[in-house]
Amino acid sequence: MLWQHLQPQTIELGWDFYGPVLLFVLLVALAVPVWAAIGAAASLMLVWSGALPLSLVGEKLFSGIDAFALTAVPLFILTGDALVRTGLSRKFLDVAEALTQFAKGGFGSATVLVCGMFAAISGSDAAGAAAVGRMTIDRLVESGYPRPYACALVAAGACTGILIPPSIAYIIIGLVLGISASTLFLAAIIPGLAILVSILATNIIMNRLYGWEGGGNIGLSDYFSRLWGALKSGWYAFIVPAIIFYGIFSGRLTPTEAGATAVVVTIAIGFILGTMKLSDFPAMFVSSAKVNGVIIPIIAFSIPLAEALAIIGVPQGFVAVATGISDEPWVLIMMMILVLIAAGCVMETTPNIVILAPILKPLADNIGMNEIQFCIMMITALGVGFITPPLGLNLFVVSGLTGESILKIAARAVPFVLFMLAVTLLIAYVPAISTTLLPEIYK
Repeated sequence: MLWQHLQPQTIELGWDFYGPVLLFVLLVALAVPVWAAIGAAASLMLVWSGALPLSLVGEKLFSGIDAFALTAVPLFILTGDALVRTGLSRKFLDVAEALTQFAKGGFGSATVLVCGMFAAISGSDAAGAAAVGRMTIDRLVESGYPRPYACALVAAGACTGILIPPSIAYIIIGLVLGISASTLFLAAIIPGLAILVSILATNIIMNRLYGWEGGGNIGLSDYFSRLWGALKSGWYAFIVPAIIFYGIFSGRLTPTEAGATAVVVTIAIGFILGTMKLSDFPAMFVSSAKVNGVIIPIIAFSIPLAEALAIIGVPQGFVAVATGISDEPWVLIMMMILVLIAAGCVMETTPNIVILAPILKPLADNIGMNEIQFCIMMITALGVGFITPPLGLNLFVVSGLTGESILKIAARAVPFVLFMLAVTLLIAYVPAISTTLLPEIYK
C-alpha cells in the first residue's frame, strides 16, 4: 500500500560523508568540471570510509559505463545534431506552425510543439533549448512576444527533452536502478505529454491575458490547405521519430538499435536532399562528442560515489531524517519533490540521477511507491528544476544564446514552473498516470 506506516531508522553520518560533500561544493563553486568534482569527492569518501579499496576505483569507472544500454546515449545525441544539420528540425517547425495556425498565439504554441518533437528524438533538454531557440526566439519577438518571455517559453518547452520518451534521462535512471529503459519510455508517454500540454496551456493563458500574438482568423479550407502543404514538403522528417517510436514500443528494436537506425536514416535523408555533405561529418561528430564528453565521465565517476554512499548508510540516513520529520507519505513525497527541484536547479540531470536515485528510492520503497512511478516523478521534478528561478539550467542556456538577462527570463518563467509543478504533483500522487500503459506486472 502506498500509504503504509513508516518506521524511522537511526543512522548517523560522520566526516566520511560531510567532508567529501564540502569538497564537492567547494570544487563546483570554483568552477571545476562536475565530473572532476564528483571524482574527487568519491575518492575522498572511499579513502575515509574504507568503503572500497582505492585501487579498484579505476575498475569501477570502466565497469560503470561498460553497459550496452549506455550506447544509446551518444546515438540519440548524434541524431539530434544530425537533425539540425540536415534541416529536418525546420520541417518540424513548419508542420507545428501549420497545426497551430488556427489559434491565437499560434506561433508560441508551435514553438512548444517543436520542442516536444525535437525532444522525442534527441532526448536532451539543453540541445533542444539551443536548437529550437535559434529557430524561434527572433520570430517570437517579431510576433509580438517580449524577448524575456520568448526565452522563457523556449526554456520551458525544452524541458520536455528529458520528459518525453525516448529520453537519455530514462536510459540512465534505468541503468542505475536496474529497470528496463523501454518500460520507462512506455510509462513516460502520458506524463511527458501532460507536461507538454501544461506548457501549451500556460502560453495560451498568458497570450490571452496580454494579447501578444494575434492570428487565429483563418478559414477551414485555408487551414487544411496550409497543413497539407507543410506535411507534403516535410513528411520525410517524420520518418525518424516514426522509426524510433515504432521500433522501441513494438519491441522490434532496443533503444540502442533505434538510436543507431535513426542516425543512419537522418544522415541518409540529408544526403538525398543535398543538405548534408561528407565535409559536415567532422563538425557534427565533434559537436556530439563534446556533449558525450560531459555526460559519460559524470556517469563513470558517479558510480563509485553512489556505491560509497550506500555502504556508509546515506540512503538509510536520509530515510531516518525524513521519517523523523513526518511519517505521512504525502509529506514525504512532497519533500522528495522539493529536493529534486532544488537539485535540478543547480546541477545537470546525469549526476542528479546517479547520486540521488539510490538515496531517494529506499524512501519511495518504504511508502510503497511503485518504482516506475518513482522514476517518472523523479525525472519530471528534475525537469521542473531546469526552469526554476533563479538557477535553472535551461534559463542559462537561452540567456547565453540570446544575451538576455537571466533575471528577466527567470521572472517570465514563473507561470510555466507553477503549471509544470501542478502536473508533477499529479504524477506523484496518482500512480495511474505513470502505470496505465504498462503491462499488469509493473502495476
